[in-house]
Amino acid sequence: MTVRVQTEDFDLSAEVARLRAANPAIGAVVTFLGTVRDINDGAAVAEMELEHYPGMTEKALEDIVAQAKTRWDIFDALVVHRVGPLKPLEQIVLVAVTAPHRGEAFAACEFIIDYLKTQAPFWKKEQTPEGARWVDARVTDDRAMQKWNKENQ
Repeated sequence: MTVRVQTEDFDLSAEVARLRAANPAIGAVVTFLGTVRDINDGAAVAEMELEHYPGMTEKALEDIVAQAKTRWDIFDALVVHRVGPLKPLEQIVLVAVTAPHRGEAFAACEFIIDYLKTQAPFWKKEQTPEGARWVDARVTDDRAMQKWNKENQ
């Protein structure tokens, strides 16, 4: 399990290659790549700045991945999340999961990103033509996370 919070960009191909290295039992690799959009809530976005709480953020991400590993038969998971100022088209987050089979990998990857969006201490501020604005949590993200709680009932 690897969790990194960093300012520098990452190479998707290289990250996945490292995750797969030397494990011939891997039958599936599922990835999610989040990028900066140029429009959000109807306004043009020139830049998005991501802030976090160092130490606490990494711990929250590690806890989320640990939960995924207890729910699904996966080999490994990687979360790389960038912070600092980002422009449209730039990469924000990578979640990658390896497993013997695709179903487990897809479910674990979706779970990790859903929980990351709602439980990890990140804050987003967008620069728009009207000025800077903080991005509120999305109801759709909360709904996405709630489905995982229902599956445990």
